[in-house]
Amino acid sequence: MPYDVKPLDLSRVKTYPLGERANKVQEAAFARPHQVGANVGDFLDSLPDILAARDLRAIGRAWAGAVTEHHPVLLMMGAHVLKVGLAPILINLLEEGALQGIALNGAGIVHDVEVALIGQTSEDVAAGIKTGRFGMVTETGQFLNRAADEAYRDHIGLGEAVGRLLHQQAPPHLHRSLLAAAYAAKTPVTVHLAIGGDIQHTHPNAHGDALGAATFHDFRLLCGVVATLRPGSVVLNVGSAVVLPVVFEKALTAARNTGAPAEGFVGVTMDFIQHYRSNLNPVSRAKELGGQGYTLTGHHELMVPLLTACLKEELARKTVLK
Repeated sequence: MPYDVKPLDLSRVKTYPLGERANKVQEAAFARPHQVGANVGDFLDSLPDILAARDLRAIGRAWAGAVTEHHPVLLMMGAHVLKVGLAPILINLLEEGALQGIALNGAGIVHDVEVALIGQTSEDVAAGIKTGRFGMVTETGQFLNRAADEAYRDHIGLGEAVGRLLHQQAPPHLHRSLLAAAYAAKTPVTVHLAIGGDIQHTHPNAHGDALGAATFHDFRLLCGVVATLRPGSVVLNVGSAVVLPVVFEKALTAARNTGAPAEGFVGVTMDFIQHYRSNLNPVSRAKELGGQGYTLTGHHELMVPLLTACLKEELARKTVLK
């Protein structure tokens, strides 16, 4: 052979009995077939106790523990979560005290307000760009930029201003608005803009000073929410690949820099695919600070109802055990 190395003689390999090996999967962890008529709790119990199914239940238990022990739960969320019709589930979580803070990107308030105004949202972007009409709906721009101006005037955040204005105007579908529900529940909603990234920024009544001041107020408010995190708290990032993870990272360091422990929490990211930034924040950061971190991958319209069902079943079990 023209090589300096020779094929390894595999007859020299040493084996050992199967019974001596440590295994990560046991029969007891296998799934059980679904039974017709079974309830949601039975379905969740039938899932395999392996990988993502195990993590799902662990997150549900951690979230239920946070609720019953009155530890803060922060939900960071991309706009797509609202676009796929999950506002009723999130509003229900607010009303049941399962969320103590919500952070949104700028597109989140676009869809929330449009649903409140007309019960519909999500335009055809490709068609709108061809005609130059993408994002140019009058009512959306007027409402959101008015809210920013009022936030600037009154020294409040954009999330609070949007929720307040929704209640003042009382549009036909107000009951579908997450921001309106949060305002009524006195739960902080922070909105983190990337100036130029949302449709209302292109409108004639957009004022950069107002937008900047309103979203900067919300950043400082988020820092305050993050400062309340403690062992047993939960931070969920659903559907934001970059903006909210990096904002959370800065809020976390600001909170810790000013004396807040902000440690020992459970960090969860859930999205269509796994992303570098969202796996760092909050997942890796939670682990680095003495907590737990989990990543779930899947469609929001399936995963959010599944996770919240798991939460409610865990809460029901805690009630029975009491």
